[in-house]
Amino acid sequence: MHVTVFLNVGLPAVRQHPRIGNRNTEGGMMFNMIRILGEADGIGAIPLLIVLAILILMIASMWKLFTKAGKPGWASIIPIYNVIVMLQIVDRPLWLIILFFIPFVNSIMGILLCYWLAVAFGKGIGYTVGLIFLPFIFYPLLAFSKNTEYTGGA
Repeated sequence: MHVTVFLNVGLPAVRQHPRIGNRNTEGGMMFNMIRILGEADGIGAIPLLIVLAILILMIASMWKLFTKAGKPGWASIIPIYNVIVMLQIVDRPLWLIILFFIPFVNSIMGILLCYWLAVAFGKGIGYTVGLIFLPFIFYPLLAFSKNTEYTGGA
């Protein structure tokens, strides 16, 4: 793929595209980047669709987990509030939300939250590892499995 980026300095920039020929690329760098991505014959659309599908799956899974635990599903899509509700689901004190704002500590808290969530749904450390490393598989399994029930916080 032939990629050339022009900065818009007030003059129209013309570039040579191998298949399309000369094209006026006036409009600034961001517009040119979008145009170049669009000329990639749709190659960039497949990864975008995969990411979008995983995003929709994760939103649906979290929504279902929250409703399984007796919390409103919409709370799963509100940033920061979803962590507060998750702490309520795993029966932990709400002041722990402060630790999620401290660099490096937030990673440890995320791992602990995965463990507490697994325990709250009757799973063990192996399921926690799955939630951490393959969340797009284990969160839907936790959410949509008929055998998994919310047992309460750890």
